[in-house]
Amino acid sequence: MKRILNPSFLSPSLLAKGTFAALGFTALVIAGAAPAVKASLTDSPKAVVDEVWQIVNNEFVGYEFNQDAWQAQREELLDREYRTQQDAYDAIRQALRDLGDPYTRFLSPREFQDLTNQTTGELSGVGVRLTVDEDAGVLTVVEPLEDTPASAAGLESGDRILRIDGKPTALMTVEQASDLMRGPEGTTVTLQISRPERGLFELTLTRAQIEVPVLTYSLRQEDNARIGYMKLDEFSSHAAEQMEKAIQKLSEENVQAFVLDLRGNPGGLLFASVDIARMWMETGPIVRTVDRKGGDRSYDANRTALTQLPLVVLVDGNSASASEILAGALKDNGRATLVGSRTYGKGTVQSVHSLSDESGLAVTISRYYPPSGININNNGIAPNIEIDLTRDQQRLLVVNPALRGTGRDPHYLQALGILQAAIANQPNNPAIPAPISRTEQ
Repeated sequence: MKRILNPSFLSPSLLAKGTFAALGFTALVIAGAAPAVKASLTDSPKAVVDEVWQIVNNEFVGYEFNQDAWQAQREELLDREYRTQQDAYDAIRQALRDLGDPYTRFLSPREFQDLTNQTTGELSGVGVRLTVDEDAGVLTVVEPLEDTPASAAGLESGDRILRIDGKPTALMTVEQASDLMRGPEGTTVTLQISRPERGLFELTLTRAQIEVPVLTYSLRQEDNARIGYMKLDEFSSHAAEQMEKAIQKLSEENVQAFVLDLRGNPGGLLFASVDIARMWMETGPIVRTVDRKGGDRSYDANRTALTQLPLVVLVDGNSASASEILAGALKDNGRATLVGSRTYGKGTVQSVHSLSDESGLAVTISRYYPPSGININNNGIAPNIEIDLTRDQQRLLVVNPALRGTGRDPHYLQALGILQAAIANQPNNPAIPAPISRTEQ
């Protein structure tokens, strides 16, 4: 089965055996396992070793990839005896390290499932954001997500979760607690809650498939300017639809300009970045990909822009991959001003394959180039206005993420100045055009 996802993050049920185009800190294409060459390997740890070897042999793109040496590597790998699956995993990881490509990597079953959840933008759980209260050291609800079991059950911001299925949370990390709350759709989890006005009580929630929000946005009244601030955390399969709703909602509120914050965004799906670029660009090239056989594919805007209002994009050294595709397209086409520091510099695309034992393999399959045609790999994209934050400024925004997009954020202040000038230069401050419905294109 082969399927290209455009643009919707991958459903785990589809992901297990499907193929998806994506671009994250890996740039993803997810595929089914390749058949092992030798039937005798089927029930052996060598089966996964051989699957990995075949995928790399058929797809890997590397400047110094030597297929003859890789052929010799196969013989050496299959001559070994592996007592356990872990022994095979260790051998695979070493062989992949020898390729010299940090993005071609083996994923254990747990790592593969985690990546699946991340790139799909979906997981089976109850839909609640958690934190550990720094003062009390107690697991605390930040907020229940809308239309989820957590919100339906009445969980509230500030609720303290003392037990999960009877297990005390006193020494748990947020990650450990989240793991306990996740599980198969339709199963239940019982939480012991402490709420000041109600005391101790229990809630039993039925797990469901949850769409994870990757975009937050708000309308900021900055003097006489109405600014739409958007923070995109990753390019999941739901990122494009969330972006579309945000642009339309802010347009209905008579926004005059936008700030799109891609700082810290490691990437995600290739087609999500292309679809989002098309929401901002009416015409122009977006990105070009080239595989090892010289296959060349270009993606362009297609006259489906939702807005032509002024736009500033915030980037930093952790804006990578799909973030760089979007930022590069908007910069090179003159659609947006980039503010911040030079981006990460990841100019390659990976495919992620599911293997026969539910492990996975990410392998570099092509390179991509922004409209300028420059090779950004290890170089990144330079913003139009470069502002490198001091260590104290960086720490402040990390410790207090609510300060992003405020007067305590130097990148946002620079963006605000640019947009206020652009708004002031618009003749008579013309009315905002109505958003275009993409479903009608």
